[in-house]
Amino acid sequence: MSTSRRVKAFAACAAMLAVTATTTAGATAGATAADSADPLARFHGQHVDWHSCALGADDELGRSLDAAGADCADITVPLDYAHPGGRTITVALSRLKATDTAHRVGPLLLNDGGPAGPSLHMPLTTSKVMGDVAGRYDLIGMDPRFVGRSTPLDCGWNLGSTFLRSAGTDRAGYREEVALARDLAGQCERTQGDVLPYVTTRNTARDMDVIRAALGEDTLSYLGYSYGSYLGQVYTELFPGRTDRMVLDGVSSPKYYSQTLLHGAEAANEEALRAWASWAAARHRTYGLGATRAEVLATVDHILDAAAREPLRIGKAYQLDEHLLPALLIGGLGSDLDGRRADLAATVSLLARAADREPVEPSEALAGQLEFLLTEAGSAPASQMTAIICGDVAERRGVASYWRAVEESREQSPLTGPLANNITPCEFWDRPAEAPTVVDNDVPALLVSATRDPRTLYDGAQAVHEQWPSSRLLTVEGARQHGLYGEYGNTCVDERVNAYLRTGRLPAQDPSCAA
Repeated sequence: MSTSRRVKAFAACAAMLAVTATTTAGATAGATAADSADPLARFHGQHVDWHSCALGADDELGRSLDAAGADCADITVPLDYAHPGGRTITVALSRLKATDTAHRVGPLLLNDGGPAGPSLHMPLTTSKVMGDVAGRYDLIGMDPRFVGRSTPLDCGWNLGSTFLRSAGTDRAGYREEVALARDLAGQCERTQGDVLPYVTTRNTARDMDVIRAALGEDTLSYLGYSYGSYLGQVYTELFPGRTDRMVLDGVSSPKYYSQTLLHGAEAANEEALRAWASWAAARHRTYGLGATRAEVLATVDHILDAAAREPLRIGKAYQLDEHLLPALLIGGLGSDLDGRRADLAATVSLLARAADREPVEPSEALAGQLEFLLTEAGSAPASQMTAIICGDVAERRGVASYWRAVEESREQSPLTGPLANNITPCEFWDRPAEAPTVVDNDVPALLVSATRDPRTLYDGAQAVHEQWPSSRLLTVEGARQHGLYGEYGNTCVDERVNAYLRTGRLPAQDPSCAA
């Protein structure tokens, strides 16, 4: 997720607000002195209307939140922070209130990653791993702007997840990818062009600070996974001194934040594929993929070759081609837990039969993945992810540069290279309204990372730790796992994080846990 860093974020933000205060003074009748001093006063001081979460009898998430004693609210924020008197949007929140009021710390804002990951559910899942520590916090789930139950964004694409696509095997296939990326960007501009400049990480961080103020808090604590860790870093840079306890899990370094998110992680994912192949080979009697690592990898190659010749038919509804098949496979490599590896093995076993042109029916889980990848059901989340990344780091490189990078990557990373280096709609996006945030501060945070994480690399976590010398890096040695706290079943990790959340004291040295 590499990109150049050109401006210091907080200085830019302060200058922007100063200009806003000058240009809007007196523009609204009855503006108070406080409004002039704080152009965001009406947002910071807004009444938060907490209410039940269920939107109807079929709203499973809402009913689960209500059953747990949570409540929900919609926070009003500016669409464009440079013009806070203009159009507004809403950001959806959920809350489990602190029960241990004698030891209450304050709000703990939660983000599940993505980009464009809904997080309204997180008070339910996070409270379980926190145990009695949860009672010290108001656990706040937030659907970021334009995501989930917040003001929506959907470019109306007639196919689903279009962001992580592979370039394919030849120039003809790549030319199809170029045309598709151009068309998708154009459709987004036509349908959502009035909001696209404001669908950014920096604006989500600004929304977080409006939430902090509207909750009546001087500071907030934060738990963010994956992309959520990058969002947390941006928040600390834009709003220094306004965080209390911070946990960043699956640390995403700004140096790896790029248009495809996987750039730089090709080798780690190829290693994860080989490790999974060894696991599957040891279970050949169960999955029939090959009795050795080489045989399992040959089965994967056979599937990829077959899809390149003709899309694989999965049931009556789905056809999986060479452009989307790699994303499906890579999606199964984010964990070394047996259950996750077994899910991938079952999927590959089915795909192998489809590659032999046998009729196959998808499992319920696979059908859900294919619906997201191949139909309009995935349009909204794919639109949101694309808009955030392109709004953050879009750059015009020229279409030929992507093909050169793909070709250069094939020998070492035949599966991941054409995926991580492929062209995206960002090539045809307007340049970001603001430069990416330069993270050059120091924050006392707890960073959590696995040494073999194939998504957000361990050296990225080390880079953030080096940038933040006041932080501590909790390392899980040897794990190929993305997302650890409450997700890996590692008691050592969970206890270390809970101890920090309970006391606010970081370890004296960088701790480690075994996989």
